[in-house]
Amino acid sequence: MRLKAQLMDEAALGRALMRISHEIAEKNKGVENLALIGIRRRGEPIARRIRDNIRQIEGMEIPCGSVDIRYYRDDLHPLSETPELRRCELDFSVTDRDVVLVDDVIYTGRTVRAAIEAVFSCGRPRSIQLAVLVDRGHRELPIRADFVGKNVPSSRAELIEVRLPEFDGETGVFLMELGE
Repeated sequence: MRLKAQLMDEAALGRALMRISHEIAEKNKGVENLALIGIRRRGEPIARRIRDNIRQIEGMEIPCGSVDIRYYRDDLHPLSETPELRRCELDFSVTDRDVVLVDDVIYTGRTVRAAIEAVFSCGRPRSIQLAVLVDRGHRELPIRADFVGKNVPSSRAELIEVRLPEFDGETGVFLMELGE
């Protein structure tokens, strides 16, 4: 892969997440019934940052967890002949809550579909909303994000790479060109 462009630096990423945090609080008319669920891997730390921003904005602590969607994917080969389906494990109930799923990049929509299925395995939320740092287009399913940090039209020969200190030692969003 070859670096084509840096789309967001640390400051721009922080501003986008702060804007998303404000939009979440505004759309939900407060945060009393809200819960955040990050889609593993990079959705987890992004969800925690949004939670921290909302705490700063609203002065309230909201539940924040994560979901592993590997066992809910429809486009990956099973890990074994009879994969063990695991329920979503959260420290809070999703039943009757307004849940905001959080991910780094939305592309085909298949990851989000799997995450929704995982959330429903834990209960029935009042609503499910989606917050993403980057929307790159190319949807294969009728799924759209409610909160978007940056829209980046991209080709299928490109990749959006979100780098976070927890995994990469740096912060930024990069447009990469896939090699031959």
